[in-house]
Amino acid sequence: MNGEYIVKLVETIFGGFDNAILNALHHLATTTNNLLTPFFVFISYFADKGIGLVILSLILICYKKTRKYGICMLLAIVVGAIFTNVILKNWIARERMFSDITSKYYAWWTYVGSHMEESFSFPSGHVTATMACMTALFLSLEKGKKRWLCFSFVILMALSRMYLMVHYPSDVLGAIIIGGTAAIIADFFTDKLYLYANNNSKLNQIL
Repeated sequence: MNGEYIVKLVETIFGGFDNAILNALHHLATTTNNLLTPFFVFISYFADKGIGLVILSLILICYKKTRKYGICMLLAIVVGAIFTNVILKNWIARERMFSDITSKYYAWWTYVGSHMEESFSFPSGHVTATMACMTALFLSLEKGKKRWLCFSFVILMALSRMYLMVHYPSDVLGAIIIGGTAAIIADFFTDKLYLYANNNSKLNQIL
């Protein structure tokens, strides 16, 4: 199965869904006269190349009480980046929605400030990293209602990428699945690391 076939399949299944969501977000932008654009640009920049999320993970690693959270989050970001940026983006090679200058999506992208992206579209790297990081934190925290707040930032990131017209909603859905999977993998290996550390005094001191 080649990338071109996958793109056609995704567009056949999700074409109507993508258009409906993007149309609603463009309507939001026009009715608010771009009032929300700076906010979504700020949210989007936080996960640009995963830098903000990596910094957050490293800060948590610095403190013993939160070190396990940070390790799991950082590992999840790395796993998600391998799946998305190294493997899937270049294999599937879905063009950005603004690549066709005759399309309405190009006009909508221009309206919200023409936020430029150079890589391919599917899946969203920003949303993959955010979903991976926040799901890893969710899995690391003790059970409780407050940990569900982790996903509020995932929702904001997903909205920002679609609002700025740099990703189709189907790109975002794919990223959510990949990011969640990356977090589960990271959580598994983090638990194994700490289990091994219990029998290794030197490693245990570090962790």
